[in-house]
Formats: sequence, structure tokens, C-alpha cells
Amino acid sequence: MSTENIKSIVQEKYGEAARRAASGQASACCGSSPASAIEGCDPITANLYGENEAGSVPEAALRASLGCGNPTALAKLAPGEIVLDLGSGGGIDVLLSARRVGPTGKAYGLDMTDEMLALAEENKRKSGLNNVEFLKGEIENIPLPDNSVDVIVSNCVINLSGDKDRVLREAFRVLKPGGRFAISDVVVRGEVPQQIRKSMELWVGCVAGALTDTEYQQKLAAAGFESIDIEPTRIYSIDDAKEFLNAAGIDTDAIAPQIRDKFISAFVRAQKPTAKTCCGPTCYSN
Repeated sequence: MSTENIKSIVQEKYGEAARRAASGQASACCGSSPASAIEGCDPITANLYGENEAGSVPEAALRASLGCGNPTALAKLAPGEIVLDLGSGGGIDVLLSARRVGPTGKAYGLDMTDEMLALAEENKRKSGLNNVEFLKGEIENIPLPDNSVDVIVSNCVINLSGDKDRVLREAFRVLKPGGRFAISDVVVRGEVPQQIRKSMELWVGCVAGALTDTEYQQKLAAAGFESIDIEPTRIYSIDDAKEFLNAAGIDTDAIAPQIRDKFISAFVRAQKPTAKTCCGPTCYSN
């Protein structure tokens, strides 16, 4: 599938999710019917946010959430930091980040879907937060200057990109030296037969394209990151996907040994190296 086709599918899917959320309905999730805003889409988007977090953002932001984790909680944001959310959707992680960094910090949200941006702007207005800015653009071409962001978060979006290497290079570019990459994403552990992998990815992430844990580590390192760590936050079982896979004509009992514990939501951490204070032949001379 070409990058442009992937982009078109993602825009259509997320545009529809935004329209549903704006009309008071929960977003439809992959492989299941729409669920309530509180229940989410079990087991992927359910129970990602605590009661205090859910109660601190507009309900429409919660309804529009299609994530697979809670990166703003895991990233340990500090007051005064500048945060960028890649693929910010209805804005839930941006608004939560803005509260954590406080009035001396700032939270940017980047999204390419007009419907999601309109919903996010409305949620920003309802939240009363002034340290929030939503940007229109693609995560492969981040519209921010070099070395301008302390932390990058994202919630189950990078797996949807057709050019993940470029996304990671752009993330590295806009992070300040010492800046943190702290995202939630769908990750595959080990090898899985292609047909099965595609069906499972359609269930977990709506568009096939999740990286293996090894691929993620290699691509982050190639982009220049260090201190790379992938921490599982939720493991999807064969029973979770059984109804969806059976409907696709796949014998789940037969394939269970090949996919058991291999599809996960993970918290992916990395850091941009700190700036070197010295370079050249005079560095160590007296």
C-alpha cells in the first residue's frame, strides 16, 4: 500500500471519528462496533485514562480518543516544558500535557485532519487552557523549528505512517538536545506470518504497519536517538481478537501459537543526545 493511500485511509477514518465525537457518539474502533465514551473499545482503548484525567478534559476529547496508551502520564512531564503531540486528534493528550506543564509551559498538537483539528479547537475552548496550540500538518513534516521542543508524545499514531523513518528524523530535529521521545504505539514482538500479521494489525491499529520491537529500536538509533527502551503496557491475546479474526475467515485456534503475546501496546522511550559543550583540537588543551 502506498504512502498516499495510507494517508487517505487514515484521514477518512479519523475524520469520521471526529464527526462521531462531535455529535456525542463514541468513536468506532478497529474491528468492533462503537462503544461508550467511558468503556472505550476494549481491549485497545479501554481504561487508558484515570477518573481524574477523564474528568479534567471535555467529554468530546475523551470520545474522540483512539489511542492505545497514556503517554502523557508515562512521560513524567515537568512544569515549564514544551510538549508536542504527534497526531493529536481531538486533543485529549495535548490538554492533559498542558495541565502537567502548567502556565509556564506549552503543549502543541499536530494533526492533518480538518475535522479533528476543529474538534480539538472546540475542546481547547471548553478547557479554558491558554498554553495550548493546535497545528495543521503531517507528522512526516513537523511545522516547528529545530531544537524547539522538550518532549514529544504520541498515542498510537506513528504505526499509521507510511514513512516512519522520516517521522523519527523529524522528531529528532525538533527536539532540544537532551529532549525526550515518549510515545505509546502498537508494536510486534518477533516474527508473525504475513497474512496473520496484516489481519491482527487491522484489528489493533486499523492500518497495517506496526513495527517489530527490533525495527523500532533500529530506526530510532538510525535517527540519532539514544537510551532507547520499549516497555509493554498491554498485551493483546488471541481471545481479544477472536471474533474479528474469525469473521475474516482465520482459524484462531490454528494460529494461536504463532501470535500469542506478540502484539502489544508499548511505551517507547528515547532521548536526543545532549549538546556537546566542546569540539575541535583545543578541547582538552591547557
